[in-house]
Amino acid sequence: MTYPAGPRTVPTRIRERVGYDRATVHAVLDEALVCHAGFVVDGRPVVLPQLHARIDDRLYLHGSTGARALRRAIDGGLDVCVTVTLVDGLVLARSAFHHSINYRSVVALGTATVVTDPEEKARALSALVDGVVPGRSAGSRAPDRRELAATTVLVLPLEEVSVKVRTGPPNDDAEDLDLPYWAGVLPLRGVAGEPEPGPDLAAGIAVPEHVRAYRP
Repeated sequence: MTYPAGPRTVPTRIRERVGYDRATVHAVLDEALVCHAGFVVDGRPVVLPQLHARIDDRLYLHGSTGARALRRAIDGGLDVCVTVTLVDGLVLARSAFHHSINYRSVVALGTATVVTDPEEKARALSALVDGVVPGRSAGSRAPDRRELAATTVLVLPLEEVSVKVRTGPPNDDAEDLDLPYWAGVLPLRGVAGEPEPGPDLAAGIAVPEHVRAYRP
């Protein structure tokens, strides 16, 4: 299955790198820890880093009920552009011009609205916690009434979506191939370090399996 290509999701250049495959879009969104949400407030563009979570074809964001943008979303929704990028490698070419990165990125456009259903809000908040470390929502206290009241959850239907991917070696010009410069790809991989207990952690609480086994 694929998302439909539309006027806002078809690029003007390097179209061969862009796709609309639903499974690929979901995989990139699910792997990324942070997204960036762009919107306009008082006539000025704002881009903020956010935690996000996907449930089926719905992308969830959250923030304080006091945030200006989230207050705007209560009245008819908030037009947003949400992006995520995963960097897989550094592409080092013989020429400075052809240096690049291998990456996977998703752009989602649309109107984000406030989640008002308590059950959907609870599912979204659990998914946001599990998006940081899978299984973490079951290993921590659920939000209480005060915390729920202080948190706004937005939902963005995944409808105008595209995924862009670059893979492979440098694309050096033919006349540069004999130059005496190293060219290739430097792969990048995320690695989790040893868990560091909080200084006020009660004695006898072991590192849980979902933390100990976590891999980026």
